[in-house]
Amino acid sequence: MFRPAGIDQPREQAELDALAFVKTEAGFAQVTTLDRNGYPVTRTMTAFLSDDWSVALVQRRSHERLHQWQTNRRTQVSWLGSPSPKASNDRPHVFDLGLPPPRFVSVRGTAEFMSDQWTVACYQKHLEQQRRDGHTKAPLRTSEQVLTDLVGVLIGPVKVRLEGFGSGAESFTFAPQR
Repeated sequence: MFRPAGIDQPREQAELDALAFVKTEAGFAQVTTLDRNGYPVTRTMTAFLSDDWSVALVQRRSHERLHQWQTNRRTQVSWLGSPSPKASNDRPHVFDLGLPPPRFVSVRGTAEFMSDQWTVACYQKHLEQQRRDGHTKAPLRTSEQVLTDLVGVLIGPVKVRLEGFGSGAESFTFAPQR
């Protein structure tokens, strides 16, 4: 992971913990696009977070969100999960819910459609990893089927927000260096 000079240790550790959380615990992401009237539309789907905070999505061609990205490329991808085992909420800012904060990773960015070659490579990379991890229920597609059935989209990160990875209610918001 690229580290510009001056990144503080708590944020650096929060970034590493957040990346590990998304890759090993969080599972599905919530992907938010904007409809033709400018209202947010959120759906749960598979999304792959990279160490540079970009997000790869490979999905069926039938999804309305593809049309939404053609109109407005702004999007947000979020993962939400149970609190960290080391989480605390000893000094709530406004209200005391009696609970530690959940872990939350959010990448706000701009959608870019992948080329055919890039889509096939992305599909094959993530499918191979899932198969290695024992996840074998999804259908296998040939390169031709990928090009016919699927579309690849990369979310280039503009802003990242991490909650539940610091001390107490500490959160981190930053613009990734690409």
